[in-house]
Amino acid sequence: MQERINAAKIAPGAYKAMLGLEDYLHQSSLDEKLLDLIKLRASQVNGCAYCIDMHWKDLRAHGETEQRLYGLDAWRESPYYSDRERAALAWTEAVTLITQGHASDEVFENVQAYFTEKEIVDLTLAIATINAWNRMAIGARATAGNYKPRAHPVVIPA
Repeated sequence: MQERINAAKIAPGAYKAMLGLEDYLHQSSLDEKLLDLIKLRASQVNGCAYCIDMHWKDLRAHGETEQRLYGLDAWRESPYYSDRERAALAWTEAVTLITQGHASDEVFENVQAYFTEKEIVDLTLAIATINAWNRMAIGARATAGNYKPRAHPVVIPA
């Protein structure tokens, strides 16, 4: 597949604005590993090969296990995720698939049990941001496979 357009070169101001959202999110109280987990899940739902490649690699650089990454498509049936992660993943799917249920009260009440109001706002912004990135990458046909993960200390899960 050939890249259609390089949005960062064509509209650097828009790209910089999107990076500003990422900077805000990385300074939020949300764990970076959780942020990458929801970004990977939204990217799977949206079918964004470029972003799946990116967030898979970033999660591995965080020390995430292959088992949890392979099970992410079936997180509801997989025992590898905490209740907090499950709430975030359910919220991610609800907001990503907004036309299918409009982020139901049931899903919102569940996310409220594990996140503060500020965290819910930040989580929702993270979901909206990855959805925007997915649409940019899919529309531009960004080439997957060349992404190099950010430098992270490797953390072995307990």
